[in-house]
Amino acid sequence: MIRRKNQDGFSLIEILIGLIILAVGLLAIGGLQITSIREGFSSNNITQATILAQDKLEYLKNLSYTDSHLNSGQHNDGTIPNTIFTREYSVLEDTGNNMKTITVTIQWTDRGNHSISFSTIRSKS
Repeated sequence: MIRRKNQDGFSLIEILIGLIILAVGLLAIGGLQITSIREGFSSNNITQATILAQDKLEYLKNLSYTDSHLNSGQHNDGTIPNTIFTREYSVLEDTGNNMKTITVTIQWTDRGNHSISFSTIRSKS
């Protein structure tokens, strides 16, 4: 059997080292995918909470200044049906300036407690 000194191809060690490098790279990409999915879910919850808060704020802004929904104090809407969100709003009346400050807060839990709030000022005129 005659052996050539310059054989073409890769040795077994070179192939194993290449596979190890490939495996480490694939594991890193897998970790990034998990983080991406988790953050996408969290972002979706923030978007939904924002929409729910803005919707309630717009509803309250379009009511008559003397409507019972705009009485001073805390108002709890409870859990919004078919969601993980609870909604409450507060009305603070400034009688001297004929204005009301309306603050809507949405709360939810996913890997921790979260909340988002929006405020507006409503004048009597």
